[in-house]
Amino acid sequence: MTSSTDTVCPNCGGPVAEADLFCEACGTELKPGAAAPTSPALDTDTEPTVEITAAVVDAVGPCRSCGGTIGADGYCETCGTKAAKPRDHFEEQPAPWVAGVCDRGIRHSRNEDAMAIAADAEPGSRALLVVCDGVSSSLDSDVASLAAARAARDVLEAGHAQGLGTETSRAGAVAARLKAAADAASDAVLDNTSPDSPNPASCTFVAAVLENGLLVAGNVGDSRAYWFPDTAEPIALTVDDSWAAELIATGVSRAEAESGPHAHAITRWLGKDAPDHTPRTTTLHVTGPGWLLVCSDGLWNYCSEAAPLADLVRQTAADHGGEPKATASALVDWANAQGGQDNITVALARL
Repeated sequence: MTSSTDTVCPNCGGPVAEADLFCEACGTELKPGAAAPTSPALDTDTEPTVEITAAVVDAVGPCRSCGGTIGADGYCETCGTKAAKPRDHFEEQPAPWVAGVCDRGIRHSRNEDAMAIAADAEPGSRALLVVCDGVSSSLDSDVASLAAARAARDVLEAGHAQGLGTETSRAGAVAARLKAAADAASDAVLDNTSPDSPNPASCTFVAAVLENGLLVAGNVGDSRAYWFPDTAEPIALTVDDSWAAELIATGVSRAEAESGPHAHAITRWLGKDAPDHTPRTTTLHVTGPGWLLVCSDGLWNYCSEAAPLADLVRQTAADHGGEPKATASALVDWANAQGGQDNITVALARL
């Protein structure tokens, strides 16, 4: 937050200060020609006016608007649309039953969401889904969130602790591994934050671990995990660390709390100035088919409660043959059609 207002955002008209690089309301980059900080550890996603090489053009592929060719200047030769950065939209599918899509959305100028997923080949066996949402008002949150998600995924993927052989000890071992993953994610954020940054990078964290019927989810912030069984009530596996969640706990309706002026003010996060980054975990034994969803608020902003969100996921999956990547992509498209006010990440596992 800035102490004084000097001007307004050219995109949304919201108040911004002279020192701000991005609008806190809509994420618009305010100084697109500014040089990046000198710290070698950071990549601030600024856009200095340099010639775009052929390698960069090849990396972004055809124009996302019309399919035309991207010219050497970084713009479509057919419709003139600026080429999307690889970071703006990416997909992962480590196994046919697990996939994720991460997208910039419509209103923000950069994608501060990130995900990292892994899975074994056998359907329903082992899946690891991690989503981090960079805080728009902090510097380098796009870099930090991606580093955090990948660091957490790597810790979860390397561990196979089974406890003492009982279900209780196995659940405890997986929960401990998830907390270690959050530690690694926190370290990754710190590693991508300049020591003298006036506004250090920060992000949310949510992870879900599925191992042979045991499902453990944990979060810091307001990114979420849900379990949507085919024939039972849908379950929200996480509780937000947010001002809105605290209001809901006091009896304020969800609709009112999540539409108020401080609806997206989070009370815990990963970062240099974080008060605590230990995730609260939930354990569930999965006994039937269903969908595991891990997402950022770019999706649940438009459909927050578990039951209607489960209906949306089930119907979208039915429309796309139950294929996880196609379903995740369609859910991202749906969120963009609702306004795309934020970055959007959807990670799915089909059991």
